[in-house]
Amino acid sequence: MPNLNPIYFDHVSSTPVHPEVLKTQAELYPIHYANGEALHDAGRTIADMVEKSRESIANLLSVKPDMITFTSGATESNNAIIKGIAFANADKGRHLITTSVEHSSVLESFKQLEDDFGFEVTYLSVDQDGRISPDELKASLKADTTLVSIMHVNNEIGTIMPVELCSKIIKANSTAYFHVDEVQAIGKIPFDLRFVDAASMSAHKINGVKGSGLMIVKPKVKILSLITGGQQEFGRRGGTANAINNILFAKTLRLSLGEFDRHLKQVKLLNEHIRSSLLEIPEVIINSPINEVSPFIINFSVTSLTSEVLLNWFNVHKIYVSAQSTCNSKTKHASITLSAMHLSEERLNGSIRIGISASNTIEEADRLLKVLKEGLIKYGSPLR
Repeated sequence: MPNLNPIYFDHVSSTPVHPEVLKTQAELYPIHYANGEALHDAGRTIADMVEKSRESIANLLSVKPDMITFTSGATESNNAIIKGIAFANADKGRHLITTSVEHSSVLESFKQLEDDFGFEVTYLSVDQDGRISPDELKASLKADTTLVSIMHVNNEIGTIMPVELCSKIIKANSTAYFHVDEVQAIGKIPFDLRFVDAASMSAHKINGVKGSGLMIVKPKVKILSLITGGQQEFGRRGGTANAINNILFAKTLRLSLGEFDRHLKQVKLLNEHIRSSLLEIPEVIINSPINEVSPFIINFSVTSLTSEVLLNWFNVHKIYVSAQSTCNSKTKHASITLSAMHLSEERLNGSIRIGISASNTIEEADRLLKVLKEGLIKYGSPLR
């Protein structure tokens, strides 16, 4: 086998850090190491830089700076928002709503509230495109519903949820707060935070550093702080701030939104090329919907081979893809989303997720497709 360069098609899981972000990180770390809570000049300098970053992010997202809390990532943000709102509003009601296809950090938060704290949770079903029914959402709302949490873009198949419509339904029929996981939406599809009460984001999905996230909570939202021990982040999250990461988030977001149009155009071309080529392979069924879907994700199943065989085959050829959400990849359980869509066992067992980026090329896509076809022939599923 020739010594081929690796091809990374797992940008849904994580992305390479932007060179400009790496440059700024290298410049900041040797100089700005003081604790931002300190009263000396070094502490005040780093604190001022963090606040300027917060203001920059607020401007980019069209929110107020005091709505932004820096976190260690979207998993923390999801946990903090969901549990914080549920606990703070338990006197008003103990009914919560989410979907059956959320990221594990959302689903496990609701499961814990349900199993350990006695909350009632409704898990909305999805159709064959992985999309919820607005009518089911409306029917599920109760007088004691305090929170609805729905992801904007599904991280396994790319389905875009109708969050604006959901917001209107929730506000017209209940007093519940509306939380949206924006992790796969930010920098990839248009989104408007005016329709939500709280949102979660992560830097490493948009070419930022790991361990860096945001939770955005509007002032009207009653929420309990889960991490106490200081007055950092307006008292919403105690602990010494990861100041450099917080500063870098502003640059990461600015670069991501600034390159939005160019990236989207390139990714759409790659998506259309890969999708049309996959449709020509008899053993392949595309699981990602055609309409209202993020072009950054293509999920497909090979009905004649398992995901494990396919992943190993791609890996041998230095092509990096995944089979489901990376947070669940080390378990033997089938994809949460595909299972909720009630797909056949062969489609569940043979699913592959491609995470596309503007850094990918047509040549890389063609190599992925060529290796896939070679794998089908090698493992006894000749192309017809």
